[in-house]
Amino acid sequence: MTDLAVLPLDSGGLVPLAGIVLPSHLSGERGRNRASGLPQVAADDDRSAVLAWLARYKDSPATLASYRKEAERLLLWCVHQHGKALSDLTHEDFLAYESFLEDPQPVDRWVMQVAQKAPRSSPHWRPFAKPLDRQSQRQALSTLNSLFNWLVQAGYLAGNPLALRRRKSIARPAKTSRFLPHEHWAQVRATIEALPAHTPRLATQAARYRWLFSLLYIGGLRISEVCTNSMGDFYWRRGADGRERWWLDVCGKGEKTRLVPATDELVSELMRYRKSNGLGPLPREGDSAPLLLPLIGGSKPMGRSAVHELVKTIFRETAARLRALGPDHEAAASHVEKASAHWMRHTAGTHQSDNMDLKAVRDNLGHANISTTSIYVHTEDDSRHDQTTKAHKIGWSDCVVPSGLCGRSSDLTKAVP
Repeated sequence: MTDLAVLPLDSGGLVPLAGIVLPSHLSGERGRNRASGLPQVAADDDRSAVLAWLARYKDSPATLASYRKEAERLLLWCVHQHGKALSDLTHEDFLAYESFLEDPQPVDRWVMQVAQKAPRSSPHWRPFAKPLDRQSQRQALSTLNSLFNWLVQAGYLAGNPLALRRRKSIARPAKTSRFLPHEHWAQVRATIEALPAHTPRLATQAARYRWLFSLLYIGGLRISEVCTNSMGDFYWRRGADGRERWWLDVCGKGEKTRLVPATDELVSELMRYRKSNGLGPLPREGDSAPLLLPLIGGSKPMGRSAVHELVKTIFRETAARLRALGPDHEAAASHVEKASAHWMRHTAGTHQSDNMDLKAVRDNLGHANISTTSIYVHTEDDSRHDQTTKAHKIGWSDCVVPSGLCGRSSDLTKAVP
C-alpha cells in the first residue's frame, strides 16, 4: 500500500472513510493484535477489515451511516492523532480515545466550523459536529466494541481490547426525553402553519414541510422510509366489515414491510400536497413519484441528509420563535432545538399510546411483523385503522377532511378485493 495521497499527520485536512489511504506503517498489515490463524475475511489491512464489517449493514442505511461514522472517527484518530494502527490498539489506547471523544483537539481539524452540517464531499467536512456527551461517548464505544468483536470472530484480530473496558454507569435519559410533549409539538405545528407562502416557490416549500411532518407524525415514518418509498405505495382495500380503507405499504428498516394506516387526515394531506405540485388528487397504482418531492427535479427522491436538514430547520425556527417570547420559554426552546427527525417517530408513538392499544401502536411503527393474508389479522388491521383515524391527528387549523374519502373513484386504484 502506497503512502502517496496520505495527508501529513500535522495537516488539518481530513477525508471521510471512502478516501482514507493508510500509510504502510499504520495499515495494520502487521499489527500486533492480528490473529495468527486462518481469517474468515479477505481483508489484509485495517481499512479493508472495517469495510467488510460495514458491508453487513448495506440494507440498513441509517445503521450503516451511524456505524461508518464511528469507525471513520477511530481510523482518522489512529492516523492523524495517535500514530498507531487500529490493529495495534490496546486497552490504554482506548482510554486515550475516550478522552479524545469528549474533547477533540485541535478543534479546527476535528470539529465542524460551518453553521450547517457540511456534506461529506465538502472541504469543510469534519468528523465531529461537536464534542460528544457521556451518552454519545458510550454509544460510540459500544459500536466500536461490536466492530472489534466481529473482527475477532472473523479471525482478523486476536482479541478485543474494548472487552477490558470498565462499563461506567451513567444516568440514562428519561423515556420521555427524546420526544416532543403535546405543548412543544403544538409550537412546531404553529411554525409550519405560519410559513410564508406569498410566492409560488414559497408556497410549494411550505406545502412540502407540512406534508413531511404529516408523514413523520401521522405515519410514524423514519427518514429513510420517507426517502425510499413512493406515492404508488398508497392503496385502498376492502375490510372484513365491507368498508374501504387507505393504507401506506412501507418498506422499512432491514427490508421489512409494514402497513401504516393512511387515516382520512393523512389522505387529505396527501391530496393537498399533490395539488400543490400540480398532480392528480390521489396516486395511481405504480406511481413512482417519491413521497417527498424536491423543489427541483421532482422525479428524484431527496437524500436522507437533505430531509433531515428540513426537519432541523423547522425545529430551529420554532426554538428561535419561543426564545423571542421571553426567558420563560427557554426550556421549551432548548428541548425543541435538540430534536431530530427520529424524535418525530418517538413523538408519534408516544402520542398514539396515550389513547390507543399498545399492540396497534406497535404494529403502526413496525415493531413486529403482521400477516396481511388471514381474515383474523385483517380484522385486527381494520380495528387498528379505526383507532388510529379516531385518536391520532395533527389537527392542522385549516384541514378539512372530505367525507366518504374512501369511496370508489377512478383514482382509487390498486384495490384488494
